[in-house]
This record gives sequence, C-alpha cells and structure tokens, in this order.
Amino acid sequence: MTLRSLRPRALAAVSLSTVAALTLAACGSSDDSGSDSDSASGSTRTVKTAMGDVKVKEAPARVVVLDTAELDSALTLGVKPVGATHADVSSGFLNYLPKDQVAGIEDVGRMMTPNLEAIAALKPDLILTSKVRHGDKYAELSEIAPTVMTENTGYPWKENFQVHAEALGKEAEAKMVADGYADHVADVTKALGGKEEVAGTEVNMVRFVEGADIRIYGKQNYIATILADVGLGRPAITDKAKDGFSYDVSPEKIDLADADVVFHSTYGDPKKAKETQTTGSGLWKNMDAVKNDKVFAVDDQLWIQGIGYTAADKILGELHKSLSE
Repeated sequence: MTLRSLRPRALAAVSLSTVAALTLAACGSSDDSGSDSDSASGSTRTVKTAMGDVKVKEAPARVVVLDTAELDSALTLGVKPVGATHADVSSGFLNYLPKDQVAGIEDVGRMMTPNLEAIAALKPDLILTSKVRHGDKYAELSEIAPTVMTENTGYPWKENFQVHAEALGKEAEAKMVADGYADHVADVTKALGGKEEVAGTEVNMVRFVEGADIRIYGKQNYIATILADVGLGRPAITDKAKDGFSYDVSPEKIDLADADVVFHSTYGDPKKAKETQTTGSGLWKNMDAVKNDKVFAVDDQLWIQGIGYTAADKILGELHKSLSE
C-alpha cells in the first residue's frame, strides 16, 4: 500500500500547550518562588528514582533541569524552571519551545557539563536529570538539592515524564497531558485512514550527524515510540539497529534507508554531517521515497532532541500534514 491512497480527514487535535497554559494559570510556576508559602509546612514526598528513594518538597518552587527531556516535562506541566542547561545548538534552549516559556530561565551551562556553582547559586529545591547524563555528578548535585534521576532518556520518555510529574507534585496535570496526547494520536491515525491503512505504510527516520555515520533509527528511541503510537509500519532494516536504537551506515549505503516515507534531520553542519553529499548522490535520488516525493526534512531539535509531550504534540501535527500530502 502506498501513501498515495491516504486521504486527509478532519483533525481535532488536543493542544498540549493549552493544557500546560491552563495548568500554569491554575497552579503557578517556579517563577513565582519569591514566596515559599506552598512549601511552608515543610512536608515532603518520597520519589522512587534510579538512585534510590529521594525525599522532595510537596510543591518544589525552585526547579533546575539538566537535560532537554526534563525541560520539556517541566514546561508541559506548567512549571518554569529557575535554571536549565542548554543544548549544543545555536538557539541554546531548543527552538520548538515557545520563547515566552523559556524567557528568564537561567542558563547553567552545557548539558553534559553543567556549572555546579551556577546551579547552587539559584538555591534550587529540586534538580531533575537522568543517571545516563549525570550519574557521575549525583553526589555533588545532591549536596545542592534533592536530585531526581531517571535511569535513561529517550525511549522510556513517558515513564520518565511520570517520575518528573511525581517529583513536581503534578500527577493530575500529567494525566491530562497523557490523555490529551492519546486523543491526538487517535485523531491522527483516524485522519490517515485508520489502523490497517496506516500500518501498511513503512516509515524510516534518518539522522545526519556531524562526526558520525548516518543513523537509520530503529524501534527503541523517542521518535520510534511516536511512529508506533500512530501505528505506522517500519522497514525490516530497523530490526538491525544496535540495541534497537540505530543502524548506522555510510553515504555509500544510504539506499538501505529506503521506505514508503523517509523523514530526515541533521545535527551539526550539513556538509560535515554528510547530508549535502548524501542527498546529492545517485543512490539517494534513486530511492523510491525520493522518486515518489515522500521524503521530508524535519527539525532535529524537535524530532530528535526534544523528548517530551510538548515536542510529541508538535511532531504529531507534522506527521499528519506530511503523510496527507
């Protein structure tokens, strides 16, 4: 089955940004932390984390996040962190996040090398990150504030979001967000012809990475979960992905990425990432997806780096638009 048989239908998408805005208005944010009235009682809750049980305030008011997933989670739940690390991109904070939501957040250094002094100066009452990113800094971070770490990032993003929500005291808001996402997924699947038709369309995600081979994404990563939620098929090549994450190829093997539809993004300089070389090659131009005009360039910051419900909501909208063409 080809995508030419897909027909767009009316799409009543649930806007997670609206949910977050309503949550922010109703519950306040860590920007309003001049007063600690929310936590004056000193009551705490225990959160199960990758590093063991951690006691956190019932309503943390000054939150610092050390990765893009945690920043997406906090903002989606209506909490503006007082500090956050920046991604290795020119925009600093990822560009899919509304500027008004990230305005005023203190930059506390690069994601992999956060400035501990800058974090301490913000006097946080909660730090959110993951063991895979900052497990080696756990002791130092815990001296600054209760630190909630998930085991990993990426593929388990929904489970991680629930941990973030528990640490922030935003479980009710988290349910609203998850339910809104599920509704949006159902609407997209229906708009694209229903489960059977969508399952007959095989989709690949290709990432050009400066300083590395080209990645054909497998089924154990953030973007793969969104494709799976919609019910899209994946080519057999994805089963060769190392640890389910990606199957890496040189430009001379890019034809292995062919599918009914190919989405691609670039991290770093397009020339150094071999995007320019690859997309100009005969192998690329001879792929069925290219010849059928079913290749779409997408924003790497949104599709790969965001890792959260706000990003996922926007990706669903782009999937619907692209697959309806």
